[in-house]
Amino acid sequence: MIKLPNHQVGLATLWFVLLLIGWRSVVDTFALAMHDSNSTYILLILPISAAIMFLEWRSLRTIATMNLRNGFVILAVAGLTASIALIVPIPIPSDALLSLKMFALVLAWIGAFELFFGTRALRTALFPLLLMFGLVPIPRLALNEVVTLLQHGSAMTARLFFAAFDVPVIQSGIRIAIPGLTLEVAEECSSIRSSSMLLVATVVMAQLLLRSPWRKALLICLVVPLSLAKNGLRIFTIGMLTTRVDPGYLTGRFHQQGGILFFLVALIGVLVPLWVLRRGENLYPKSDPIREMTVLESK
Repeated sequence: MIKLPNHQVGLATLWFVLLLIGWRSVVDTFALAMHDSNSTYILLILPISAAIMFLEWRSLRTIATMNLRNGFVILAVAGLTASIALIVPIPIPSDALLSLKMFALVLAWIGAFELFFGTRALRTALFPLLLMFGLVPIPRLALNEVVTLLQHGSAMTARLFFAAFDVPVIQSGIRIAIPGLTLEVAEECSSIRSSSMLLVATVVMAQLLLRSPWRKALLICLVVPLSLAKNGLRIFTIGMLTTRVDPGYLTGRFHQQGGILFFLVALIGVLVPLWVLRRGENLYPKSDPIREMTVLESK
């Protein structure tokens, strides 16, 4: 049996204790992710965070050193956050309360890591630790706003697709009218599930495959327009197939299950700029803003 260093045993023990304390919130969160398509992305967070942490674990062990002060401060903040529901006199919606509890639990896990492994190790493992905040469910009020933005943005991009192919089109809010058909971008058609998964995948690829912070930020920022373009393309395709080929496409399997095809299209839309940005880093291994500016000016 391999004897683990004290800091590893301490971290594992405290993480387990914190998990027992927040067990009900964890169960409710994963139940939500299993039954609510808008929260499916939560199922990806823990395996991805654990895998990245595992890859970095050997280097983390060599630099681990306890930091009692910072660790206890973060744990205290997490405890205060979890107790807000008991302090605030106004009632908190159940979904917001679950988000608050999960936020406190993740923050406590980070505090435990700081306590037993120290600031230097925390900086090294910052990405997988921060990624765990993806376990915090988005409150319904905020989620509704995101869905509404996706609905209107998808309708707008669908209108642009129809217009680009000389199809007469009128947009009114989330409704698209073309000759012989009126489409409404319902909440289910906002594609928030595939968009959230695309965001998670892009964030992870940017972190693992790019070094430059501005390149990472640029790639992640592309997710929003790509998601809207993906949704608009799907609406355009269904509209064209329904009016030009077979009306059954409006309610058929392609409408219900074809989202994966457009997700792959959007994923390609991420991989291409990722390849370009990564190639730029290979050309200039060390960041040299003056040299890059000179190249841009010469072009």
